[in-house]
Amino acid sequence: MKVAIAGLGLIGGSFQKASVAAGHDTVGLHHGDGGEKLAGAELVMVCMPPDAVVPWISAHADDFSAGATVVDICGVKGAIMREMSKVPRNGWRFVGGHPMAGREVSGYANSLAGLFRGASMILTPFEGESDATLGRLKEYFASVGFARTIVTTPERHDGMIGFTSQLCHIIATAYSRDAKVRESVGFSAGSYADMTRIATQNENDWCALYLSNREGLLGVLDGFIGRMREFRDALEAGDAEAMKRMIVEGTEAKRFEIAAVRGDSPAKGEMA
Repeated sequence: MKVAIAGLGLIGGSFQKASVAAGHDTVGLHHGDGGEKLAGAELVMVCMPPDAVVPWISAHADDFSAGATVVDICGVKGAIMREMSKVPRNGWRFVGGHPMAGREVSGYANSLAGLFRGASMILTPFEGESDATLGRLKEYFASVGFARTIVTTPERHDGMIGFTSQLCHIIATAYSRDAKVRESVGFSAGSYADMTRIATQNENDWCALYLSNREGLLGVLDGFIGRMREFRDALEAGDAEAMKRMIVEGTEAKRFEIAAVRGDSPAKGEMA
């Protein structure tokens, strides 16, 4: 397959390296590139920040080959899909995408051909997209290392990613804003490192993601704040039974998730 990768940061660079390793005819494009580099590409991966995706696609709408599939990789899908529904597509198609892989560092120098090995790729197609198109995409993503492709709606994607990714980054940021962070050397172990690993974020990219998914993120953030308040109130009251109940509830939910990942119990979501 001829693949064009637009945007060569951490994710785009990893797609480029993984595509080359998988034997695909691959070309990399920087933000200002287009035109002849897109000629004949069957798949165009747009690996840019949320506010750059639709403007770049719109500017190159006439450069995509007939029959090509354009996929973005942004962590918010509702806003992207709504804007893309307004862009004329002359013989090419668009499918929203989001690779569930990354690192706490950025840039092409940190990209890896094996970044996607064992990960999930999420697709949010427009209603009525053909099984043939989705089938070709699943084959490509499998070839570059993804273990599964999940097809879902933009709404469900944004709600789940608000919970599994964006909320985690907000928690890490809030945790790391404490003055004790500057005094923590020698007083921390694995749990602290795990909790704060993703606190080193690009403020422009992550602010754009949070604001693009404001409605979905507010819901999960309010839920988390409520659960933290429950634990604080139980601690203040010395209510051991309430604290034990909450610990058990969290443990049982995490054990269910681990079992689902291993295939030992059912999990929601359409997989292929």
